[in-house]
Amino acid sequence: MYDLIILGAGPAGLSAGLYAGRAKLKTLIIEKAIEGGQIAGTTDVENYPGIKMISGMEIGMTMREQAENFGCEFVSDTIEEVELEGNVKKVKTSGAEYEAKSVILATGAQARKIGAPGEAEFEGRGVSYCSTCDAAFYQDLDVYVVGGGDAAIDEALFIAKFASNVYIIHRRDQLRASKSLQDRAFANEKVHFIWDSAVEEIKGDKIVNEIVLKNLKTNELTSIKAEDEPFGTFVFIGYIPETSLYEGKVNMDGGYILTDDEMNTNIPGVFAAGDLRKKTVRQVVTAASDGAIAGINAEKYIAEQEGTLYEGFK
Repeated sequence: MYDLIILGAGPAGLSAGLYAGRAKLKTLIIEKAIEGGQIAGTTDVENYPGIKMISGMEIGMTMREQAENFGCEFVSDTIEEVELEGNVKKVKTSGAEYEAKSVILATGAQARKIGAPGEAEFEGRGVSYCSTCDAAFYQDLDVYVVGGGDAAIDEALFIAKFASNVYIIHRRDQLRASKSLQDRAFANEKVHFIWDSAVEEIKGDKIVNEIVLKNLKTNELTSIKAEDEPFGTFVFIGYIPETSLYEGKVNMDGGYILTDDEMNTNIPGVFAAGDLRKKTVRQVVTAASDGAIAGINAEKYIAEQEGTLYEGFK
């Protein structure tokens, strides 16, 4: 019997483990892949407070080491089933079954992919899903943005603060974004549009140096090649929260878990933290914040259930 089981070892889960471990909770963190979550695939992170530059892999490894130093146990396994109701929560993996007094759901979300050849190969090397993370690396360079909704246009306008030109590639001949965002995009002299098109293939050597576009009306293929300078390809076609295990068990909206400001779900003793929550900002720093709040409140919940005094964190 654990005090706390944390599902997922991204920044939210690792931050929760750090705080839970410091509170002397017997804590288990289950992760099917590598620690760090989405950020592990980012080469350079320069917007984490207090750190000038660090790799995403380093963030994950360092956060795991901190959690282990405070006594957290780690299991590498695939979660198959969860039972969240009642005083004893159960988590079944492919290799074992675990029980705990409290659970933090922190399995994150994945950026929706184009699915084009070369996309996975060049992620972090010319293909990005986060403008806040990577836009500054394309100062005075050309950038191609895939998408036509609110997120794509909002991110394209942000990237335009750095890039020399931003080309929005959209499958239709009109945007799906709100009228106010469209007006801002059309009025920005750096922003240009490639209509009725989709990315057919992404090519490169060490980094992206070519993308192939297909006109969806004529089927014509067009190759865009880098000349003297590289260019970036940013994809903003939505996110897929990793919440299928919790469907029908916790309250959701559009696949995202609903919580209050204290990370409580609708089930007592079950908290959610990070990108799987319904919220507007998904960054490493906000995931870590969610995790800290969830870890602290999990300790409070367990103390209240056991009738012990909550001592807080020193």
